[in-house]
Amino acid sequence: MSASPAVNIVPFPQKRPRRAKRNSMTFLTPDEVLAVLKVAKQRSARDHAMILLGYRHGLRASEICGLKLAQIDLRNRQIDIPRLKGSLRTCQPLSEHKGDNRSLFDEIVVLKRWLGERVEDGSGYIFLSQKGGALSRKQFFCQFRAIALAAGVAPEKAHPHSLKHSRATNLIAKGVGLMEVKTLLGHKSISSTVQYIGVSDQQASEAARRADAEMF
Repeated sequence: MSASPAVNIVPFPQKRPRRAKRNSMTFLTPDEVLAVLKVAKQRSARDHAMILLGYRHGLRASEICGLKLAQIDLRNRQIDIPRLKGSLRTCQPLSEHKGDNRSLFDEIVVLKRWLGERVEDGSGYIFLSQKGGALSRKQFFCQFRAIALAAGVAPEKAHPHSLKHSRATNLIAKGVGLMEVKTLLGHKSISSTVQYIGVSDQQASEAARRADAEMF
């Protein structure tokens, strides 16, 4: 009896496990923003000013690190922002704050505090590293992450890009119009702004609770 022919078994290719994808749309709630600013203020005037400007004007980490003294006009209280990645250059007011958290949110107060401590190194950059010159994006990431974690922010949200998302999401949640948010963030297209309309389950439940309280 002849032997059966050998059969070549071709194994199915194994699928590579998918990496956990970081949610690029994570954002900080107003309470978390407050907590982060409080920790930043305790750590240093520089870190406080960087994070406040990043949140107020919806800046990317690279845009914050690249800010120069020539872009800040304290006399006329405005900031010139040459944005990256195709966004529009904007010139915006530096905001004062009359509320209870003036020392945390008043850009004039916070910037003057940092500029009073800043040691001139001739580079022209606002936010300097310990060795002089502009603070790098990586350095700012490490500083922000340490501050956010110390403030009780979840690790997946402890990223400086959450500042831009937080500003847009929190303003829209408070009823600020899409066109106003679009201009603030320097978006060329309204479609870039529409992505921030999504809300969390917690926000939706809170909105429904407020509506019920008014209706019944």
